[in-house]
Amino acid sequence: MKKIILFLSITLFGWIGWWLGESVGLMTAYLVSMAGSLLGVVVGVKFNQRYLG
Repeated sequence: MKKIILFLSITLFGWIGWWLGESVGLMTAYLVSMAGSLLGVVVGVKFNQRYLG
Protein backbone atom coordinates (compact mmCIF):
# COMPACT_ATOMS: atom_id res chain seq x y z
CA MET A 1 0.00 0.00 0.00
CA LYS A 2 2.87 2.37 0.77
CA LYS A 3 4.30 2.06 -2.73
CA ILE A 4 0.91 2.74 -4.30
CA ILE A 5 0.45 5.91 -2.22
CA LEU A 6 3.96 7.06 -3.17
CA PHE A 7 3.36 6.35 -6.86
CA LEU A 8 0.06 8.22 -6.84
CA SER A 9 1.46 11.25 -5.03
CA ILE A 10 4.46 11.48 -7.38
CA THR A 11 2.18 11.20 -10.41
CA LEU A 12 -0.35 13.73 -9.13
CA PHE A 13 2.17 16.37 -8.09
CA GLY A 14 4.20 15.87 -11.28
CA TRP A 15 1.08 16.34 -13.39
CA ILE A 16 0.13 19.48 -11.47
CA GLY A 17 3.65 20.83 -11.99
CA TRP A 18 3.48 20.12 -15.71
CA TRP A 19 0.08 21.80 -15.93
CA LEU A 20 1.39 24.90 -14.16
CA GLY A 21 4.55 25.16 -16.25
CA GLU A 22 3.26 24.34 -19.72
CA SER A 23 1.89 27.82 -20.35
CA VAL A 24 5.47 29.18 -20.23
CA GLY A 25 7.19 26.54 -22.34
CA LEU A 26 8.24 22.94 -22.65
CA MET A 27 11.43 23.17 -20.61
CA THR A 28 9.67 25.08 -17.84
CA ALA A 29 6.94 22.46 -17.78
CA TYR A 30 9.58 19.75 -17.44
CA LEU A 31 11.43 21.51 -14.62
CA VAL A 32 8.28 22.40 -12.68
CA SER A 33 7.06 18.83 -13.16
CA MET A 34 10.30 17.51 -11.69
CA ALA A 35 9.94 19.85 -8.72
CA GLY A 36 6.34 18.70 -8.33
CA SER A 37 7.41 15.07 -8.41
CA LEU A 38 9.99 15.75 -5.70
CA LEU A 39 7.29 17.40 -3.63
CA GLY A 40 5.12 14.34 -4.29
CA VAL A 41 7.83 12.11 -2.83
CA VAL A 42 7.97 14.24 0.32
CA VAL A 43 4.18 14.33 0.70
CA GLY A 44 3.86 10.60 0.00
CA VAL A 45 6.51 9.65 2.55
CA LYS A 46 5.00 11.95 5.19
CA PHE A 47 1.54 10.51 4.52
CA ASN A 48 2.85 6.97 4.84
CA GLN A 49 4.65 7.75 8.10
CA ARG A 50 1.70 9.54 9.62
CA TYR A 51 -1.23 7.38 8.56
CA LEU A 52 0.14 3.99 7.54
CA GLY A 53 2.94 3.93 10.09
